Amino acid sequence: MDQNPAMATSAGNPESGARARGAALLVLASIVAVQCGSALATSLFDEVGTAGAVFLRAVFGALALVAFSRGAPLRTREWPHRDVFLLAVAVTCVNLFFYAALDRLPLGITVTLEFVGPLGVAIIGSRRPRDVVWVVLAAAGILLLSDGGGEGVDALGVVLALTAGFFWGAYIVLSDRVGALAPGVGGATMAAVLSAVMVAPLGIAEGGGELLDPAVLAAGAAVGVLSTAIPYAFEMEALRRLPRAVFGVLMSLEPAVAAAIGFLALSQGLDAVEILAIGLVVVASAGALRSAAAPPPHDG
Repeated sequence: MDQNPAMATSAGNPESGARARGAALLVLASIVAVQCGSALATSLFDEVGTAGAVFLRAVFGALALVAFSRGAPLRTREWPHRDVFLLAVAVTCVNLFFYAALDRLPLGITVTLEFVGPLGVAIIGSRRPRDVVWVVLAAAGILLLSDGGGEGVDALGVVLALTAGFFWGAYIVLSDRVGALAPGVGGATMAAVLSAVMVAPLGIAEGGGELLDPAVLAAGAAVGVLSTAIPYAFEMEALRRLPRAVFGVLMSLEPAVAAAIGFLALSQGLDAVEILAIGLVVVASAGALRSAAAPPPHDG
């Protein structure tokens, strides 16, 4: 039986084990920050609409990332590149569709449906026939959420969340391409800046003068920091210390954390079928992401 890489490291080197545990906590903190940001964003929908909330998140998230990278991306010549532009489009679309879905569905259900993006990328990149099990589990969970989860499930919300998942998958693929253009974090930061520019017309048109309200600006800044800056910094540090397989398994907890945050912060309860569906997607995601990050099997 193969040994978990993180467990093997911990057993052989206590200091490395402590670093791995610290990195795991960073991933979990990142997930909690993202979902708290999403929960907070819902408070902006009545004031500035979903597009206005996306605009505020994009602006403050981009500002935080530029500050984090000390403005270096704005001085890098490689960024007028097609993949950087496409990454910005993917970021814009995933956030617009996600917030539109979040306006119609509970946070836990929205994130679970959106998770078809990274799950799909992991499955498509797999060479293991057994990974069909993860497809079946995920499909069962999604079907339960979209149909068997109860009469209150909004059909348009399901479509919007799945569309956000598609663009999340595109974001993952494009992030790899942009990361290969040049070392450092400049490509993703430049994409965030371009995304803020792209969403500006929709956000300003929908949010109007409410976007200048101090309380709205404060909430938007918090959403940008929670949903963009903190996860970016924490996950980048965690990836330096954790095997990708372990990182992927930890990230697959996101739907479950989203359901918990939705319950605690937004009083969004889930019935037994919905909880089962979220559990199926979490298990499928953990299996697929761990498998995709592991070395491929030898032929023959």
